[in-house]
Amino acid sequence: MSSDLLDALTALEQQKGISRDIIVEAIEAALVTAYKRNFNQAQNVRVDLNLENGSMVVYSRKDVVEEVEDDRLQISVEDAKDINPAYEVGDVLEQEVTPRNFGRIAAQTAKQVVTQRVREAERGIIYEEFVDRTDDIVNGLIERQDSRNIYVSLGKVEAALPVNEQIQGEVYKPQSRIRVYITKVERTTRGPQVIVSRTHPGLLRRLFEMEVPEIYEGIVEIKSIAREAGDRSKISVYAHNEEVDAVGACVGAKGARVQTIVNELNGEKIDIVEWSEDPIVFVANALSPSKVLDVIVNEEEKSTTVVVPDYQLSLAIGKRGQNARLAAKLTGWKIDIKSETDAREMGIYPSESSRFIQEQESDNSFYDDEEIEYDLYQDEEE
Repeated sequence: MSSDLLDALTALEQQKGISRDIIVEAIEAALVTAYKRNFNQAQNVRVDLNLENGSMVVYSRKDVVEEVEDDRLQISVEDAKDINPAYEVGDVLEQEVTPRNFGRIAAQTAKQVVTQRVREAERGIIYEEFVDRTDDIVNGLIERQDSRNIYVSLGKVEAALPVNEQIQGEVYKPQSRIRVYITKVERTTRGPQVIVSRTHPGLLRRLFEMEVPEIYEGIVEIKSIAREAGDRSKISVYAHNEEVDAVGACVGAKGARVQTIVNELNGEKIDIVEWSEDPIVFVANALSPSKVLDVIVNEEEKSTTVVVPDYQLSLAIGKRGQNARLAAKLTGWKIDIKSETDAREMGIYPSESSRFIQEQESDNSFYDDEEIEYDLYQDEEE
């Protein structure tokens, strides 16, 4: 075995971060296996690898015993004393048994072990890199597709985009760039497996953090997200500084910020509403773009009855109940929507909270289309 092995191990330690001692131990263990396999030997052996000169020696190891039961693993104390009078029962006698042509086998074995260790180390480095990026956005290149997954190259690793994480109707063309959200990183026998998503609400959160400086800096906080990927989403935001308009910061001048995110998600509509710890205000905001006349809260069941103008009932419910469904997910409250006429007939409108809703609207420009152009991202359902 060449003494260049020392230089090779030093280079691996510096470049790959693999400890030299770990590789040496692995090589010695592999040489023991190679010796037993190639020379049909069953005795206990040890390999001593000398990195300074590249030499290696194979020693057989036998236990010194009173009575020998297996001469491949044991030696009598009398025979041991013939070799060295110092041996006693319980000692281990070592004798060199290095085969004449073992060097070629050793070199081949060492190469295989080093290659395997390098591969394992590289996989470990890639795993550590990507496991730290879980719940983050990465840019990738679509490589190929099969019946179950779309495979996205992230540089050092190929990520899988499963069918249930793909936006329905979105076209994934090979060699096209795509932004994906890392949901899971696992160790496998083939290396780290990275699972990514285009439907996860976290993707929307990260896009807003990247596009809105106020969110990135912590001035504006995203409180909750409800998403039906590819169709429509709702996001609630809150400004810790009263002088900051949380919704306006997310929308941007003439809707530029939110429009960038809409374009990234291929036209997915996004409603941005202001979060409030008061469920009356929060639920009313969440049903945007519908106008809300009253919100009646049942704290015990965590449910609300919302009254809207007759002409806006279908807008409040949304297509296939989507607007109401997303509002319920966003707020965490059950929402039952009633028209003004039905609510009056039931005797639940007006209520004590009706005046409160009206006061909030008079102080809030949220429904003022002249101040913020919401038509860029809201679904004006008729």
